[in-house]
Amino acid sequence: MDPESEGPPITTVTPLQQMFASCTGAILTSLMVTPFDVVKIRLQAQNNPFPKGKCFLYSNGLMDHLCVCEEEGNKAWYKKPGRFQGTLDAFLKIIRNEGIKSLWSGLPPTLVMAVPATVIYFTCYDQLTALLRSKLGENESRIPIVAGIMARLGAVTVISPLELIRTKMQSKKFSYEELHRFVSKKVSEDGWISLWRGWAPTILRDVPFSAMYWYNYEVLKKWLCAKSGLYEPTFMINFTSGALSGSFAAVVTLPFDVVKTQKQTQLWIYESQKISMPLQMSTWSIMKNIVAQNGFSGLFTGKLLFTGLNPKLSGTFSKIKGLTSATKCVRKNVTGKTA
Repeated sequence: MDPESEGPPITTVTPLQQMFASCTGAILTSLMVTPFDVVKIRLQAQNNPFPKGKCFLYSNGLMDHLCVCEEEGNKAWYKKPGRFQGTLDAFLKIIRNEGIKSLWSGLPPTLVMAVPATVIYFTCYDQLTALLRSKLGENESRIPIVAGIMARLGAVTVISPLELIRTKMQSKKFSYEELHRFVSKKVSEDGWISLWRGWAPTILRDVPFSAMYWYNYEVLKKWLCAKSGLYEPTFMINFTSGALSGSFAAVVTLPFDVVKTQKQTQLWIYESQKISMPLQMSTWSIMKNIVAQNGFSGLFTGKLLFTGLNPKLSGTFSKIKGLTSATKCVRKNVTGKTA
């Protein structure tokens, strides 16, 4: 039977079902990916102890969060001594000495923003894709690119101010009244645009990533379905399509990820130490400084971990493969439709 000549019955997926699938997929992805980042941070802290006020990146599988070392001593989860000999040894010792729940340390606070951002992103993508297909036709190749760009723009724009507030709350225990005063003062001094500081490098990384990822994902998915003689993609087809398209997009956009991380860290240092911010803080200026100090390879900097991949790249693989596959799997159970 020719897959192109005949199709399955069309199943309508409501926005509520899409949001439920995205939310569930996001939580499942976080549960799968977070332990690897917890172990990575524990190994980093063991090799280079975090002093009070030091920043480090925490990834819950959905988003990268700039975290701040709040206290001295070994009370915080990322400072507990372990004398780990490597990744596997760290997993085993953490489970044996601290309990399996310690592998998800620090996860709940980060989900407050990561889950809404993921729901906005995937739901907007699905809705925009359906709208554009109804207007332009099912086989229009530009649809994944446009839908991916618009969905990512919306998600980043909504979440950026919340990330600034979350980082500020973590540095000091603010009451809601104090937080309101902080936001009001920042807006009065620097304008509303100050709440979106760091938005530009995030967009430069995430928008091209989304455009490349969704285009390649849809092309690969259709090609694999045609090769397998299937109307609807299986879990493995979604997983494989996500892995291959995510790997390509991650390599291309990795320099912007490095710049975004450095800019976030610098902004935090200047604000926490009340140092006047230099004028050379644009994305292009930071990129030129990195190349001048470390060469072109500095834009692809990262310590090797787990599979030997750059941790940012490896993290991107995990996020894209896990989240896309989990979301599609949940949606299939909810509606009987996988795409």
